[in-house]
Amino acid sequence: MAATTAPAQTGAPAPPPRPKQRRLRPRTLLIAAFAWLLAAVFIAPYLEMIVTALRPADELRDRSYLPDSWQWSNLVNVWKESSLGDNLQVTLLVSAGATLLVLLVSLPAAYYTARVRFRGRKWFLLLVLVTQMFQPTALLVGLYREFYQLDMLNSVWTLILCNAAFNLAFAVWILSAYIGSIPAELEEAAMVDGTSRLGAMVKVTLPLALPGVVTAVIFTFITSWNEFVMGLTLSTEPAKQPLTVGINNFIGNYTVQWNYLFAASVVAIVPVIILFAFIERHVVSGLTAGSVK
Repeated sequence: MAATTAPAQTGAPAPPPRPKQRRLRPRTLLIAAFAWLLAAVFIAPYLEMIVTALRPADELRDRSYLPDSWQWSNLVNVWKESSLGDNLQVTLLVSAGATLLVLLVSLPAAYYTARVRFRGRKWFLLLVLVTQMFQPTALLVGLYREFYQLDMLNSVWTLILCNAAFNLAFAVWILSAYIGSIPAELEEAAMVDGTSRLGAMVKVTLPLALPGVVTAVIFTFITSWNEFVMGLTLSTEPAKQPLTVGINNFIGNYTVQWNYLFAASVVAIVPVIILFAFIERHVVSGLTAGSVK
């Protein structure tokens, strides 16, 4: 009987197996094509806005999609020929101030609501939800009369208070849901080690609730940034109006300065896009808070 010989052992390791290439199914390609088409539909108006912002004034009525020459000076002239700089400063102050005020009020309210089962808790949350149903346009007459009597028209503080009031309910709800999903045993363990209730909230709960806090921040900031009706009603001086109202001033009774209108619109959307791009992942996780137990 012939003896079998073992294969010769070599020092070189065997090459790893090649990963199998997955073929794209027709259904996947169809979904991807539809997604790109849908994205193009939503991006097209912004591209048109950028092109019009850089279009010369004598080519605004041309049928061509792209201008013959790019008028980059439109982005500079829109600052010189209007109060856009003052409007941008007012919008930044209003958005930042309203966001800070909402956080200072909503964080303690949401924490207490999520951790303490007090009598009337459900009615309190229902009351908070009811305040979210009120639209600013339905209260404009009362708000204007109130701030007129207080001599607070054309004031940044007036817009900060109004924007904070109309965004407070959402912040309380989203933060209450997120803090409620964090185990209370973590705070109890910190308090056993000698930390106070406030210290446990600041050092333990708030870092874990950061996605919910970021969601409340971005929602309040963007809503305050885009607000138009209250800014138009409670601010009558052009230099003290927010950016959304300042952009509307390029629309006259007989003519519309389309190139300056779209140039100012580009200035208005760029900060929000940059802010949302940095914290988008926190917003998604914050909006899904409480969905998984």
